[in-house]
Order: sequence, then structure tokens, then C-alpha cells
Amino acid sequence: MEISLLHTPDGVRDIYNEECEKKIILEKKLSETMESYGYHIMQTPMFEFFDVFGKEIGTTPSRDLFKFFDHEGNTLVLRPDITPSIARAAAKYFYEETMPIKLYYNGNSFINNDSYKGRLKEVTQIGCELINDNSVSADAEMIVLAISALKASGLKDFQISIGHANFFQGLVDAVGLDRETTEELRDLLGNKNFFRVEEVISKLSISDDAREMFSLLGGFHANVDEIRRVKVKALGSQTITDAIKRILDLDDLLKIYGVDKYVSYEFGNVSAHEYYTGVIFSAYTYGSGEPVISGGRYDRLIKHFGKDAPAIGFAIVVDTLMTALFRQNIDIPFERECELVCFDKDNEKAAILYGEKQRTDGKNIELMPMVYGKDHDSYEAYAKKNYCNKVTFMEG
Repeated sequence: MEISLLHTPDGVRDIYNEECEKKIILEKKLSETMESYGYHIMQTPMFEFFDVFGKEIGTTPSRDLFKFFDHEGNTLVLRPDITPSIARAAAKYFYEETMPIKLYYNGNSFINNDSYKGRLKEVTQIGCELINDNSVSADAEMIVLAISALKASGLKDFQISIGHANFFQGLVDAVGLDRETTEELRDLLGNKNFFRVEEVISKLSISDDAREMFSLLGGFHANVDEIRRVKVKALGSQTITDAIKRILDLDDLLKIYGVDKYVSYEFGNVSAHEYYTGVIFSAYTYGSGEPVISGGRYDRLIKHFGKDAPAIGFAIVVDTLMTALFRQNIDIPFERECELVCFDKDNEKAAILYGEKQRTDGKNIELMPMVYGKDHDSYEAYAKKNYCNKVTFMEG
């Protein structure tokens, strides 16, 4: 056997023993948080038709998709993002529903990133979607739920960066920026290169009011009074005015929830997912260069699948969150009670009957024949390594 067969491809990894146990516990905590807000679990296929993630949907670029074909010649892709799958399913199963639809999911997604970027190509996502509700109250609930999920994970120091997808576009349209400059700014904002953003803005031939509005793109603005002040300088753009008003109304609700200390506002927050239409947000914490949560409002996405319905949602990247927890020395406690029963040949029947009786009573029992020439210390060391808190010997 070639040694290369022991290794995984770039971007994917094996998870086992304690790490795997802790990941499952973390997923359970996050799922329970979703359910505590009234969300219901939904599963969608790991692969879909290519068009579910096509260019007009505004999701992942084609070059970053894992593509393959079925026997009928249809192009299929491993899902790079679960939200479009939920949108498709919602249009199919809830087409006539007009009341709010609350769904959550737990599954893996796949993006064919360049290997040199050092990112995983397969990650686990837990997320939720609130459909048929375009209110600012829905925006607030989604952000509060994201905060609650991070707190449930054990994370203490994190920040939710909130922006609005229409602010940047409204600003660009108001001053008539050319496409090249617009895309340059979008790329810089996506990479959080705020120094370069300021440099580009300083070279623009725009009014002082426009320059002040553009200054909001340059970083985090927790000061709501500043946002309120520049609202009157919205350059005659209803798009900008509506975006700022939505943020201010949202801030009022987040203060009622008492979570405003976790929130900052970043009008330069842009997403790689072009289907976002309103409030967008990301969660950041120490020990991770990537956001642990990304989300936002996507009021036109479900319409691609035949149902005209507003929606908002977010996804937690469990792998990124686990890395952040590890680097911050935040443990995911778990207990696994298991009894290791070691037996010789003469006591095999007794050990089997004992094990079956204990399992019937809800106990965890691992049976191990003593045929390996090991002493008691070896079996006790094995038990400790495999989280067995009790060892019983049946022999002699």
C-alpha cells in the first residue's frame, strides 16, 4: 500500500477521539440554542443541481465549486453554502405559508479554495433561517440568537460587526463611481484593508458631505450618535437613508435585548455572497483570522426558486469556532462514563451477561478479552486513555 493513501487531500482532515467528542458536544449546545428560540431542524442534500448555486443566485463562484455529473449528464455540485439549499426547500415545501418559518440546520459545506490559503475545504456549519418576516424585529432576533449561540459555546470575548448591504451600493451610486474603483473598494473592504480604503477615498473628487459618508466605510463605528449625525448628509439617496434608518432602529431593539455591548457597526462590511440585500453581520473573536459567524438578510434569494419571501439567516462555522475556543484556552467539558470489563476465557459468559444487563440499565460497558498477554496496568492505562472511569476484571 502506498503511504500517500494514509493522507487526506488538501483542505480536509480526520477528527477523532477527544476532539471529535468535543465537537459533537459543541454542535449539540448550538442546536439547543436554536431550538430555544423556536427553530426547527431541517436537512438538505449534500449535493444539489449546479443551478441552485449558479451565478444569478449570487453565491460561490463556479471555479470554487466541486462539480461532478450524474448518469443523466446533469451537473451537480457539493454544496458550498447551505442557505440556497434551505431557500430551495422552503420554496418547495412552504410555498403557501405566509406565517414566519423558522428553520435551522447542521451539515458540512465544501468550497474548492486554493490550497495556499490554508483554509479548510470542508467545514461544518450550524445555522438558522427566518423566512416570511422582513421586519427589523426579525433582524434583531437573528443577531441576538447569534450572540446567544456564541455565549453557549463558552466564548466570552467576541464582537458582532453589523452593516447594511445597500449602504455601500447607495454611496457608490450617489457619487457616480466608475466600476473599476467600485470593485477595488469592494475587494479592499472584503479584506478589511481599511488603510488602503482611506487612501483610495482621499483621491476621489467628491463633496465634503460625500467624503464624510465614505469615512463610515473605514472601520468599526460603535458610536451610534455619529451614525445618527451623518444620516442628514445622505447625499439625497433614499437607499442610504433607508439603510441608516434600519441600522438605528435595529440598535434600539438590541439595547432592549441588552446585547449592545457585543455589537459594533461597520458600514464597510461587505459579503462574498451577493444575494444579501439588507442588514449583514459577522462575528469575530480572538484566535481566528476568519469570522466565526456570517449572516444577513436575503429578501430576493427565495424568489429564484418560485416563492417571493423575505428572509434573514446566519451560519456558524463550527471548525473555526472550535479553533478560537482552543486558542483562548476555553475548554468544552465532557463526561463519558464507561466501565471496561476485562475477562479471561473461563469468565467470558459471565462478562457477556453482565455487560448486557448493565446496558439494559443504561450503562456503557466495553468488553475486552484478556488474551493479549497484558498485565492489569496495561488494561487500566487503556481505560484511562479511552475515558473508561471504571475497570472490572473477571478472571481466575
